[in-house]
Amino acid sequence: MAEDQDQDQDHAEVVVYWRPGCPYCMKLRLRLAKRRRTEVNIWRDPEAAAFVRSVADGNETVPTVTVGGKAMVNPSMRQVQEAVRAQTPQAGA
Repeated sequence: MAEDQDQDQDHAEVVVYWRPGCPYCMKLRLRLAKRRRTEVNIWRDPEAAAFVRSVADGNETVPTVTVGGKAMVNPSMRQVQEAVRAQTPQAGA
């Protein structure tokens, strides 16, 4: 059963693409403080910046968040929570 939970967690992996000085990024990162996630500074990772541009109409709009591989540009906390629930409905996010 623990393995199933670990696999579910992987399917709902949350990745937050951010940059220093972005107040929207800081707010979302603080609200996600208790959630397991990966954070990527797009100013330090050119591939991450390119990914953000690819899903944000050529712009480096942050925060951009992926949940289970689905990208969301400047999502609300509610949108992130709903995406996690959709990826792992049995977990209840």
